[in-house]
Amino acid sequence: MKIFKKLLFLSAIGYLLTTALMGCATTSSSNLQSQAILKFADVPIPVGLKPLPQISYSFENAGVRVGVLKYQGRANIDQIINFYKEQMPMFNWNLVNIIEYGPRLMNFERDNETCIITLQIAGFWNEDVLVTLSLGPKSQGLTKKNKAPLK
Repeated sequence: MKIFKKLLFLSAIGYLLTTALMGCATTSSSNLQSQAILKFADVPIPVGLKPLPQISYSFENAGVRVGVLKYQGRANIDQIINFYKEQMPMFNWNLVNIIEYGPRLMNFERDNETCIITLQIAGFWNEDVLVTLSLGPKSQGLTKKNKAPLK
């Protein structure tokens, strides 16, 4: 009988702790809201693509921009590639290279920034396209190598 009471007591405590912790988790997360910028002014978005703010983020501070913005919609990947080939130079982006096998990658750069555009099939029937824009500062290259060996 004592074992049954102890087991019942431990079960009740476990239930209360689980309920309390779950309540805290939902309360704290419901107060947080994502404030991602859904578009960079100098990176065009084809008509028909919808932003996915829950899986996007961006940060801008003192002229440095970093972001991964995602969009999805019904579109033809080849038409989107042509769109970016035509539109990005109008915003002073230079095409560096394109990889056109599997997920398509387009690399653009300008003075101090790079923009990588990834296109991939997102729908079951190959009708939806997921577009990911990754924007950030250019690498400053390797720093001078230290002549002394590291110890």
